[in-house]
Order: sequence, then C-alpha cells, then structure tokens
Amino acid sequence: MTRLSLLACAAAVLTLTACNQAETPANPPTTETAATDTAVTPGQPQMAPAFTLVDSEGTQRSLADFRGKTVVLEWTNEGCPYVQKHYSGAMQALQTEAVADGVVWLTIISSEPGAQGYVEGGEARAWKARNEAGASHLLLDPTGEVGKAFGAVTTPDMRVIDGEGRILFTGGIDDRPTNKVEDLEAANNFVRAALTDIEAGRPVQTAFAQPYGCSIKYPGAV
Repeated sequence: MTRLSLLACAAAVLTLTACNQAETPANPPTTETAATDTAVTPGQPQMAPAFTLVDSEGTQRSLADFRGKTVVLEWTNEGCPYVQKHYSGAMQALQTEAVADGVVWLTIISSEPGAQGYVEGGEARAWKARNEAGASHLLLDPTGEVGKAFGAVTTPDMRVIDGEGRILFTGGIDDRPTNKVEDLEAANNFVRAALTDIEAGRPVQTAFAQPYGCSIKYPGAV
C-alpha cells in the first residue's frame, strides 16, 4: 500500500470515530432519573371513595350528600390516650369552629369493638354528649370497610375533602405526635391550616402529615 493510501485510511478512521462520539449523549439518563420523573408525588389530590354509614341518630349518611361542601373526616376511639389528649377541648373547639364556617365534620368509629358496640347497644348518642363533640355527625363503621377504603390507620386520623370530592389533606392532625395535653398549645394544626387554605381559594400547603395515635383495630384483624 502506498503512503498516500495509508494516509487516506487513517483519515477515514478518525472521521468514523468522531461521528460515533457525536452520537453518544454527554450525560446519558440514568435509571434513577427516569424513576424520579414518573414517581407519584405523596399528598397528590385524589377522589374520595364513596360511602354510606349510619349515624348516631340511626340515619344513613352518604359522602355524596355533602357534595359542594368541605368535609372533614376524623377517625376516633375514646379509649385512646391520643384521642383523649385532643378531646381535652382542642378537638371540640376546632369542630365547632369548622361547622360554624359551613364545613361538614364527620367523626367515624371504625375500631373494634367500639363501632359494633355502639350499634348494638345504642350508645352513639351518649358518646357525642359525653365527649361534648361539635362534629356534624358521628358515623359508625362496624365492618371497618370505610376506614380501610380511606387507608385510616390511627386514632385520630384525618382527611379534608373539598367540595368536588377531592382529598386535599391526609394524616396526622398536627406536628406534635404525643399524648400530652400540654403539647397542644405549640402544635401546628394541619387540619385548621388546610381549611384556611381552602376557604382562601389557595392550594393546601401541607397535603400529608404522618399519622400518629392508637392503631385502628379493624374487625377480624389479628
């Protein structure tokens, strides 16, 4: 092969190498980046499951009955020390304040044996009076189906639903996960904040808070 031919071949090799380098991205996407792009964001608004439960007066109440209104769901169990902390006056005050502003507050008992006992023994009315509750209605969920549908895990466990039926807040009522009454004063109440945001027509700033309290004992759970 002549010297001129050798030079031509070398030039061709260099050109091919340059083309291959140009086709390779400088920063190829990693698996981690791709997963982050498609991940579901915690606290994303979602539609509330439909349900119908019997209240303390023996009347059936459906979530659909309150379409167009802001609704608060509160899971409770009066034997729980975390619930007792909030029912020292703070929960009743927030319930009364919210209902006065047009919010529908639904307190739900899903824990076994509480819900079934209230149904069979007719103690639901006494519960509301005994606890001086300011909720709109006390609902009994003896099978636990509604609690499970909403993923409620503790008492208290809270949901705030807007007039379109979207869950805009889920989880713990505040940022003081203790059963000490003295911690209420400095607590940041996420339910009150969510209701304020909704009333002002702005996005709910805290859409999720880690729930805390006593575990809900669903019927049939081991």
